[in-house]
Amino acid sequence: MKRKAKCIVVGMTLLAFLVGFGMVTAENSYAADKVIKWRVQSHWPAASSSYKASLLVLADRIKERTNGRLILEPFAAGSLVPAKEIFNAVKRGMIQMGTISPAYVRDQIEVAGIAAGLPYAFKNVWEAAYYHKWLGFEKIIQAEAAEHGVFYSTDKVYPTELVLKKPVRTFEDFQGLKLRSSGVLQLFLTSTGAAASYLPGPEVYPSLASGVVDGAHWGAAQGAYSMKLYDVCKYHLLPGLNIAGTDAWVVNQKAIDKLPEDIQAIFYNALEEQFWKRTNQYIYLEAIVLAKAVKEKGVEVITLPAEDQKKMTEIAMKMWDKEGEKGPDAAKALKILKDFLKSLGHL
Repeated sequence: MKRKAKCIVVGMTLLAFLVGFGMVTAENSYAADKVIKWRVQSHWPAASSSYKASLLVLADRIKERTNGRLILEPFAAGSLVPAKEIFNAVKRGMIQMGTISPAYVRDQIEVAGIAAGLPYAFKNVWEAAYYHKWLGFEKIIQAEAAEHGVFYSTDKVYPTELVLKKPVRTFEDFQGLKLRSSGVLQLFLTSTGAAASYLPGPEVYPSLASGVVDGAHWGAAQGAYSMKLYDVCKYHLLPGLNIAGTDAWVVNQKAIDKLPEDIQAIFYNALEEQFWKRTNQYIYLEAIVLAKAVKEKGVEVITLPAEDQKKMTEIAMKMWDKEGEKGPDAAKALKILKDFLKSLGHL
């Protein structure tokens, strides 16, 4: 009897262990399959080409690659917080993720003005990509953002170009123009004699249509076309004001750290892939959309004469030096930039 009782006790203990093990396994399986939802506040209006081609595409890609375990819930510009408050909302954990222009955080990140794009610096998109990814600029701005508990990743590098209601054929034509701008470009355009001021995305078209401003930049041709700016602006000015990482992802680092390790790896890889895919795609689509604007909207493409481009560059370089004076990171980033441009024969 004692032996039988002992066997029963051992059997019950083993059964309890197996049941417990099964429960733990089930819980772990549940945790692995748990759906995590992040709110993503964008600075792009829903009409913007980047809202669809960047935010919605990335959300779909991450959902697919995580088998639906990480869902990015997109919110268009102004839905939750104003564009200039997105970084702070992410930093405080009010939302897990957002898109911004680095121009909005020049007061918090030393090199944000350089990230937003120094005017008349790069001449080709590949140069800006090389500066970010090969020469280390991305790591500089990521380190600064990390001090705020934020992971920073550039969405793409692309040109920013002015669209105008009035033709600008010479440097003198900038005098008195009312322009929508932001960041370093706002200061740059004001230095040319224009009156540049910031307006959030949803206000750009109404301000152009009503005559509050004479011109604006929202990316280049794709941004202008998607925001219907060519309905009121029939002039597109070249060369671009800059080529830069004007759009970026900002993510609460604690939110990332809470993700399962495999999802973290998928997430980081998806952002890196996003940069190269969107940068390459944007170059191609720019050519297509600008030609479409000329044909369908009657847009005239104007290129400033070489002597006027030189005047613009001289003004721009003074802006570069001001940004480089903001601190050691900015000085380092500017030196890397200048050395690179000299090696290309641009300076």
